Amino acid sequence: MTKTFQIGNFIFQLEYPASLQIPENFLLFETPDSDPEYFYEITEANSLPEPRGKLLVQKEDLTVYHCAGLETRKMYLRGNADYYACYQEISPHKALVFIRSGLNNTPETSFWLDTTFTSLFALERHISPRGFLILHCAYLCYRDKAILFSAPSGVGKSTQAELWHKYRSASIINGDRALLGKSGTIWSAYGWPVCGSSEICRNQTTPVRAIVMLSQGETNQIRRLTPIQAFSEIYGQITVNRWDSQSVKQTADQLEDLITGIPIYHLNCTISEEAVDCLYHMLQIP
Repeated sequence: MTKTFQIGNFIFQLEYPASLQIPENFLLFETPDSDPEYFYEITEANSLPEPRGKLLVQKEDLTVYHCAGLETRKMYLRGNADYYACYQEISPHKALVFIRSGLNNTPETSFWLDTTFTSLFALERHISPRGFLILHCAYLCYRDKAILFSAPSGVGKSTQAELWHKYRSASIINGDRALLGKSGTIWSAYGWPVCGSSEICRNQTTPVRAIVMLSQGETNQIRRLTPIQAFSEIYGQITVNRWDSQSVKQTADQLEDLITGIPIYHLNCTISEEAVDCLYHMLQIP
C-alpha cells in the first residue's frame, strides 16, 4: 500500500505492507494529491539488517551509524537487547525501514501507537534542514493565534492549556508537541502526529502569539525573557540530534531567529483561573 503525507513542508510517501496499521494521528497528515520529495519503504522481516559505517551514538533505545553522508538507525525497546526496527537511508531521497515480523500485533510494541510509529522515520533529520523546529509543548489556539506552553514533563503544560480551554474557550491543538516554521516574517505552529498522554492531536497551522516557559509555584508571576534567557530555557525542549554537528548548528540558528521574532515569557504559576488572567494581561490580547 502507498500513502503520501505532509508534515510542515516535508512531503513524503510511505510504501508499506497491508498488515501494518497506521495510527489515526498520523493519518491526519495524509495529503493524497501532493507530490512527494522523499520516499520510505517499510518491510516486515524475520531478521533485520546489521548497519555498516561509523557508530555515532549508542543509547538504551537507539544506535546511530553514519556512512557516506547517509544514516542508519537501530531502534530498541528499553530493557530489550534486540532491536525491533532498522531505518536505513539508501539515497538522499529514500530510506528503507525494516520492522521485525510479528511485532505489529504485540501490545508492548504496538505500531499503531503514534510515538512508536513516528520514530521509525527520523523525521527530525529531514525537517530541520527545511527550517523547522520540533518543540516539546502544549499548543493551543486562542483568537486565531497560537500560545505554546513549554516545560519539562510533569510541570503542567497540559494543565495550563486545559485552564485556557476552560476559562477562555481556547482550542487545544496538541498536548505534547508542535512544529514551528517561518513563512516570510511570520512564525507559525504546525500540527505534529505525536501527542503523548494528552490524546489531543489536530493538524492545524496557526501564527504564534507567544511561547510561555512554565514553572510551578504558589503565586502567579510572569516576566518576559531576554534573548539569552529564552535561548537557554527553550533549547532543552527542542528535538535535536546532538550527535550531528550540522543539525545542532541549524537548530541554534533557527532558535535565534525564533526568539528575536516571538515574545518568550516565563510564567511561575498555580493551577487556577488567576494563572490564565496573569498571562492574558501580559499578552495584552485585544
